[in-house]
Amino acid sequence: MTLTDIAPSVFETVESEVRSYCRAWPVVFEQARGSRLYDEHGRPFLDFFAGAGSLNYGHNNPVLKRALLDYLAGDGVTHGLDMSTTAKRDFLETFREAILEPRALPYKVMFPGPTGTNAVEAALKLARKVTGRETVVSFTNAFHGMSLGSLAVTGNATKRAGAGVPLNHAAQMPFDHYLGGLTPDFLWFEKLLADPGSGLDHPAAVIVETVQGEGGINVARAEWLRGLADLCRRHEMLLIVDDVQMGCGRTGDFFSFEEAGITPDIVTLSKSISGYGLPMALCLFRPELDQWQPGEHNGTFRGNNPAFVTATAALDTYWRDGALRDRTLGRADRVERALGDLCGDDGRMGVGYRGRGLVWGLEFADGERAEAVCRRAFELGLLLETSGPHGEVVKLLPPLTATDDELDEGLGILARSVRHAADRVAA
Repeated sequence: MTLTDIAPSVFETVESEVRSYCRAWPVVFEQARGSRLYDEHGRPFLDFFAGAGSLNYGHNNPVLKRALLDYLAGDGVTHGLDMSTTAKRDFLETFREAILEPRALPYKVMFPGPTGTNAVEAALKLARKVTGRETVVSFTNAFHGMSLGSLAVTGNATKRAGAGVPLNHAAQMPFDHYLGGLTPDFLWFEKLLADPGSGLDHPAAVIVETVQGEGGINVARAEWLRGLADLCRRHEMLLIVDDVQMGCGRTGDFFSFEEAGITPDIVTLSKSISGYGLPMALCLFRPELDQWQPGEHNGTFRGNNPAFVTATAALDTYWRDGALRDRTLGRADRVERALGDLCGDDGRMGVGYRGRGLVWGLEFADGERAEAVCRRAFELGLLLETSGPHGEVVKLLPPLTATDDELDEGLGILARSVRHAADRVAA
């Protein structure tokens, strides 16, 4: 039974037309464990969507769930604004010991509102406050959130149009390989910065994703990121890395920028930082940038204590050593081999692939074919979504805790779905 079998369903009569994921997956989900979701009739679906990257450790991870249940059973504080609580103290101490100190990162930790876009808004506001400048540079096909400041530095035309007002104080530059390697890195950016007639005001900051998730799994090379960091340093622009989707181990290391050996001035985290899918976000920055006045950026739910509890459990369980990192990188090789074989078999469709860690994309000639692959995958019990400016990329985001058998199962369904879509096109 699907939503369309209920005429009319409460989802159709009460919920807004803005809903999206439920249209691609027309079932009513009821339970979730590990790498699988179950609909209300008990049918399992292997989840290679993982809450858009919010469930790196899977659904209802038992270690995190136990910590949360114990906390709630003990009447732990659930809502605390930015008051000091034992849950917040435990998180801060663990984050410092397990993440910051081993990487020699000096960051102060800010709790903005518990969403990725709020963390980005905080980063943009702080950069402008510290530098006294307004313009922030972002990149083609970037996605940084759905609030106005975040939309201004987002590339997608459809999402930008939803703002309904001009999106100002931002400038876009070509992302790595946007021009197909035909020009040296940052040639245009450097020219605009050096030319007083370019019309580009001296930027306060540059914001970048090391892997553009919503933009189509566009992977920045480590040398490109190092070049960007050097450019920012030479021109006294703050470097903001948006690690909302690619942080928390998605690319292997805890932070996606570690591979490049750079230290951003500001970093945003959300999605999987709570580990359990609970709303939580962080804005990290160098201590000398901490020029906030008390309450200058706040929010009613910036102190989500249950999320602090599960986040602490996740850090303790998965980030006290390098085991998860090593396993993720090993599985990345497994996925890359499988996608290479798949694209070799289906060269007639012009399928390409790219990714890092456990985020990968299959690029098709158009969005219709990518959507057909996702639709067939759903019929076969696998949840996938599309990304890219035309929805032309099938996006793979399996939980980092998926077993080898689950990974192979999902890749097998993906291959069947690609071949099914190819056969439909050929027919």
